[in-house]
Amino acid sequence: MVTLRVQAKELRRTYGFEEVAIVPGDVTTNPEICTVDLEIGPFVFPTPVLASAMDAVADPAFAGHMSRLGGLSVLNLEGLQTRYDDPEQAIGEIVAASKDDVTNVFQRLYSMPIREELIAQRVAEVKATGAVCAVSLTPAVTKKLAPMAVEAGADIIVVQSTVTTARHISKSYRGLVLSEVVEQLKVPVIVGNMVTYSAAMELMEQGVDGLLVGVGPGAACTTREVTGIGVPQVSATLDCAAARDDYYARGGKRVIIITDGGIRTGGDLCKSFAAGADAVMLGTPMAQTSEAPGEGFNWGMASPHPALPRGTRINVGVRSTLEEVLLGPSHRTDGTLNLIGALKVCMGYVGATTIAEFHERAELVVAPTIATEGKSFQKAGMI
Repeated sequence: MVTLRVQAKELRRTYGFEEVAIVPGDVTTNPEICTVDLEIGPFVFPTPVLASAMDAVADPAFAGHMSRLGGLSVLNLEGLQTRYDDPEQAIGEIVAASKDDVTNVFQRLYSMPIREELIAQRVAEVKATGAVCAVSLTPAVTKKLAPMAVEAGADIIVVQSTVTTARHISKSYRGLVLSEVVEQLKVPVIVGNMVTYSAAMELMEQGVDGLLVGVGPGAACTTREVTGIGVPQVSATLDCAAARDDYYARGGKRVIIITDGGIRTGGDLCKSFAAGADAVMLGTPMAQTSEAPGEGFNWGMASPHPALPRGTRINVGVRSTLEEVLLGPSHRTDGTLNLIGALKVCMGYVGATTIAEFHERAELVVAPTIATEGKSFQKAGMI
């Protein structure tokens, strides 16, 4: 008789934004003296927010708006901007498509080849606004297109896919080696996305300057529904920030952690920084601004995948200006406006004047969702 022994897998508890809260400190500071500067290589951004490389969010004009407000916009070099002379027309087709047909429209529009001459043109258009030019590429085309972008004047390269690791198995003769990319390009390189300590550590050892943390939490992303992959953002940020701190403590350079996806309110943003983020990347909150090219719609970067779409078009509406979202003033009480103001007030509550101090002093606790703590009337819209 053969006896089979089955090793049960243990599940660890992980936490998202709704499940934690930040504990006030014993000392408070005036929010007006708080600074939240983000450093990426030689560049300093007074607003530690990156606009996601979504076609509904980022175009050269939007990059200019973000720059004037102290943030950074990332342009998707594999999107509509580099496939069409007039990307606005293609965006218009997506906006006008019916719900049943929109995935087919995505796949048709994004099947057009990338035109290399448009890479230099879009980079030049971003630079003409006075903005730092950050561009996004998937690992499959980074070796080919990233040098072109840098030669055209791109300042920051973002290598981005749904899940990125330092080790990748494929049929290609020799895949992307990130350490070689970093050495060749001579500009800051940000890599994403990942959600674990080990993956973050291995990527930092490749010499990258920043990591995007988040798989599946975005409003326009369906990765978790389609593939089951993902880790809630607070836990993911905590794990990757721990890797950053350990890497720095043993002599590595300080790599920035960017929480990417699922951030809707000032509370979400503050919890990201409390968990160890140096910056956040925003998609849908940016798509809701009057400056965004998507006309109140948003869709994920994996939405047009020809075989397995992992995103959908969502109608988020145009709710405010970009300045109101980032810097206020706010005319809403739901936390969706003046995100940087909320961050500075939160920092004041825990007695921090810099993001580094906030990392040290902010304490997160597991907490009931806000609906269970006397806020049921707010949730029901009865105020």
